[in-house]
Amino acid sequence: MNIRILQHSDAESYRQLRLAGLQTNPEAFGSTYEQEAQFTLETMINRITPSKDKFVLGAFAEDGSSLTGIVTFVRESGVKTSHKANVYGMYVAPSARGKGIGRRLLVELIEKAKECDGLEQINLAVVSDNAPAKKLYRALGFDTYGVEKNALKYNDQYYDEDFMVFRLSELGPSFN
Repeated sequence: MNIRILQHSDAESYRQLRLAGLQTNPEAFGSTYEQEAQFTLETMINRITPSKDKFVLGAFAEDGSSLTGIVTFVRESGVKTSHKANVYGMYVAPSARGKGIGRRLLVELIEKAKECDGLEQINLAVVSDNAPAKKLYRALGFDTYGVEKNALKYNDQYYDEDFMVFRLSELGPSFN
């Protein structure tokens, strides 16, 4: 397993995995397959282009042949909110689940987040009935701080979301 920040050359692999996620688990994302299938490759390149406050991590097979998991980190840019960042678009292909890929992606994300001066917390939202994801987040130290009822609506069905936070200040000297 190789985990690294995605680059321009990974845009098509990212696009394919992202679209698969939107089809496989449409309730887990704020976007839809129909919307993102219309995005150009240039849009995807722009989405994954890393910066000081944004990156997309990808989990690849050892031979580098296939992208099996993704997660996005975006730091808030406001003067009063730059102490926070958000996790978006966490997804592991069904064939790769149960192998620790999600955990490794999040551990790497947290390690990279620790390098951001002044960053104090990482927030995320997860569909309330996604027990495996919530179990992973809790195991890594995320705490639930709220629930939004009917946060998402897809095909006339509502989904609640749990809001979770990871406080970097509560870490010991090494996360691993």
